[in-house]
Amino acid sequence: MARAATEPSLGTAPAAAGAERSGARAALLALALGGFSIGTTEFTTMGLLPEIAGSMDISIPAAGHVITAYALGVVIGAPLLTTLAARMDRRTLLLWLMAAFAVSNTLAAVAPSAGWLVAARFVAGLPHGAFFGVGAVLGAHVAGPGRRGRAVATMMAGLTIANIVGVPASTWMGQQLGWRAAFVGVGVLGVLTLLALIRWTPAVPVAAGATVRGEVSALRNPSLWIAAGAGGIGFGGMFAVYTYISPLLTEVTGLGIGTVPLVLALFGVGMTIGTVAGGRLADRSVPAAMHVGFASTIVALVAIGLTGGGHPVVAVGAIVALGVTSQVLGIGLQSRLIDLSPDAPSLGAALCHSALNVGNAAGAWAGGLVIAAGLGHLAPAWVGAVLTAAGLLVVVTAGRGPAPARP
Repeated sequence: MARAATEPSLGTAPAAAGAERSGARAALLALALGGFSIGTTEFTTMGLLPEIAGSMDISIPAAGHVITAYALGVVIGAPLLTTLAARMDRRTLLLWLMAAFAVSNTLAAVAPSAGWLVAARFVAGLPHGAFFGVGAVLGAHVAGPGRRGRAVATMMAGLTIANIVGVPASTWMGQQLGWRAAFVGVGVLGVLTLLALIRWTPAVPVAAGATVRGEVSALRNPSLWIAAGAGGIGFGGMFAVYTYISPLLTEVTGLGIGTVPLVLALFGVGMTIGTVAGGRLADRSVPAAMHVGFASTIVALVAIGLTGGGHPVVAVGAIVALGVTSQVLGIGLQSRLIDLSPDAPSLGAALCHSALNVGNAAGAWAGGLVIAAGLGHLAPAWVGAVLTAAGLLVVVTAGRGPAPARP
């Protein structure tokens, strides 16, 4: 209903402003819940690889294909869905994305074979990057001018909190009740997120003049691809280790299976610390955040390779440090990609998640390759260090162009 064009009373403006702030907080909470749901499904599979392999009667490296399939879904879905839906209301698009997420995770829970599970995980990955990209735009809209960074940080906090609470809880559930129960739980989270989005988020029309062609034109910037490629290669280092963290901890480091959820929670704490530190560093210098993220991630991976076989406490500390450093790198990369696509911010933010999941797929594949070759579960740490060093080399040699002006 339209408001009458009359002067509000002295008490009306503060009340209206308070209601507006409350509505913005509720919308951001719904987006954070989406981040929590997506983060839980993305990382839970790593902790349940032995259970999946045993249930499907396949090897652990073969079970790693489930992770690779999800990552490939993100890589393809993020730019594709964001571009094709360029003219769709942002809220409507988020609802469709989360509905697809809930359904596909439920289908994974009832997959009758490894092939069907791989297919279901691929479909589950399709909405991932697009949700974060479009959610960043909707969050900035409800938060208001000058608060875009806080809005995006709130949504991303859901993902990091997932690694503290959601991933350990679903891993424990999967260990106790079977891995299928974990995916059922994620499906329930998806439904709850969908209801929260319906209840708390407003309609957000697309920007005037937004077209599929306009979104695609943002992809013509070579610097965008250099940054995304470097991030994809570099993040392969972290995922080479994290994909096989359960067998690393139990078969090499010598910890019990019951400690895996605890270590995953500590890794999530590290990611949360890295989010805060990376955000502050990126506010000062985006290139510095990327360089520090790359270099420190290499150090953490080397530390895991050196200590994982005989020093459990130090090895766990190195794994937590990997959570910190990888998130510094992630924040720096996302800031860079958004800066490089000012006319298509949804696409830039989504492309960041494509890059991260290129690393997910490459890391899972490379780590599984050296394990299958008989080099042991510490070998992925050394492969990871090489991958991350290659990403840094790309940034240093090919990504030296001047940073665009930031808003």
